[in-house]
Amino acid sequence: MQLSDERGVYVSLDDLMRMRLKARGLTFLPRQSPHSVLAGRHASRMRGRGLDFEEIRDYLPGDDIRSFDWKATARTGKPLVRVFTEERDRPTLLVVDQRQAMFFGTRVAFKSVTAAEVAALAAWRVLSVGDRVGAVVFGDTDAAVFRPRRSHSHVLSILHAIVDRNRALHARAAPGAPQMLNTALRSAARIAGHDYAVLIVSDFDGADLDTKRLLSELAEHNDVVAVLVQDPSAREMPERGRVVATDGELQVAVDLAKGPTRQRLLDASTGRLQQVLDWCHQVGVPVMPLTTAEDVTDQVRQLLGKRRLGAAR
Repeated sequence: MQLSDERGVYVSLDDLMRMRLKARGLTFLPRQSPHSVLAGRHASRMRGRGLDFEEIRDYLPGDDIRSFDWKATARTGKPLVRVFTEERDRPTLLVVDQRQAMFFGTRVAFKSVTAAEVAALAAWRVLSVGDRVGAVVFGDTDAAVFRPRRSHSHVLSILHAIVDRNRALHARAAPGAPQMLNTALRSAARIAGHDYAVLIVSDFDGADLDTKRLLSELAEHNDVVAVLVQDPSAREMPERGRVVATDGELQVAVDLAKGPTRQRLLDASTGRLQQVLDWCHQVGVPVMPLTTAEDVTDQVRQLLGKRRLGAAR
């Protein structure tokens, strides 16, 4: 099989370019029943240009009559007005993991491919609304850093960096470098000073207490979302057979049919994921869980349509 035919294992620039069309149909607004009296009572998640809608609130003496929301007033039976705020530029920074630990998958795609696709989807969406997008694309040995800019060619440069690191992954590669996650987060912190949207797309392999501190510092002045890429094998495991387990340096073949071995492996894999979820909850970072077993666009459409992004518990 040629490399270009290995769908789900590697991505190409054409693959990530096609995500531009899929991004057009996305909405970053919470879904709300059109029959609900709360319909429209939220702040936009994705900014438009000019004035940004903030909320619908009760009428106060002195409010401009032109701000009345007559439909909401009719639904609720009390006077309500629409509140707008002047929009500020809101750059987005993507932190994209393409380490060796991401070169794994048991269903539709490898984690590295899922991460690449969701990053491309986000980049095209941000550009489509006229905001700036930047990125920190990291592998096991280095990171490509792009400060936010508002141009088609800039997005292409980011996608090229993702593809280059994605294609460098292979099954015979040496064990990965867990510390590169924190290195990438430090690079992100140097760029995202205030009022950034920061999307960290990773399986969070190698996360430690320093990771938690860096997440907390990023979230102090920015809106941070942890896009946690998972493979179903992290929560599921066959009842029998042999698997290879590794700590990044040593590896051993394990017989799942022997006693409590299967449950111990499950506890180890789910324990790491739960630790990341707990940390994100503690520092106020919402988690967007993505699985390698489903189409990326369908997952993002469903998750971003919810009222809020919560921990995957």
